[in-house]
Amino acid sequence: MRDNPPDFTQAVYDVVAKIPKGSVMTYKQVAEEIGNPGAFRAVGTALSRNIDPKKVPCHRVVGRDGSMHGYAFGGAEAKIEILKKEGVKIKDGKVVF
Repeated sequence: MRDNPPDFTQAVYDVVAKIPKGSVMTYKQVAEEIGNPGAFRAVGTALSRNIDPKKVPCHRVVGRDGSMHGYAFGGAEAKIEILKKEGVKIKDGKVVF
């Protein structure tokens, strides 16, 4: 697996840090926001290395269909529970957009 450049990773973290409680973005939306729309997989890689989920709430980033693509801090079930507590509507394990 390739490493993301530090500036790319920081750009991802900066965008994700601004996602408000009760909201989500897709990996693609984050990639678009940093000006690199094709880098949605690299966004996932950067978030998989996040060490501070309070500062960078990576649980608020989901797949384009609302699916949970893992969560380093307890798995998809933990991600779903956190999102539910924040007021995000979940149905059949996916965010309802």
